[in-house]
Amino acid sequence: MQIEEAIKTAIEYEVRIREHYVESQDAAKDPVARRVFGLMASEENDHVKYLEKKLKDWKEGNKLSAEDLETTLPSLDWIEKEVGKLASGDVKKTATAEIGALETAATIESETSRFYAGLVEKLPDEAKSFFERFVEIESGHLALVNAELDAIKGSGYWFDIPEFDVETG
Repeated sequence: MQIEEAIKTAIEYEVRIREHYVESQDAAKDPVARRVFGLMASEENDHVKYLEKKLKDWKEGNKLSAEDLETTLPSLDWIEKEVGKLASGDVKKTATAEIGALETAATIESETSRFYAGLVEKLPDEAKSFFERFVEIESGHLALVNAELDAIKGSGYWFDIPEFDVETG
């Protein structure tokens, strides 16, 4: 895959996940879930705009650089607080309607992460660091989605780490 094709395909991946988050936000009944889906939709929209700009720059002969690619995701403390709300009482009961949307998001985020990881392995060095930053960010998205799923389902896991070990108490 050539660099231009990689960027165009990356835009397709980002549009797909953005549209899922927009639809999920519109359908969500729980206000916390709506905020989280909205935040993720905004983040993915920023990625689409960023990639479109980088594609234009690349076509104009500029080199790829990811130094200016930021994430709008909040701190881990904020994530823990908001996801913790999803796991509590009535919110947990109403948020179960969003499980399907979160499971779909986890699937799409996983596919997107694998796509970016594959680009890092296959593309020339000049494009590796550009797409490595996307691997980092998309992995963070997947961790957030999985943490929300764990909290809503009450699985006893937080970011894939058991909250309670029956052997050690």
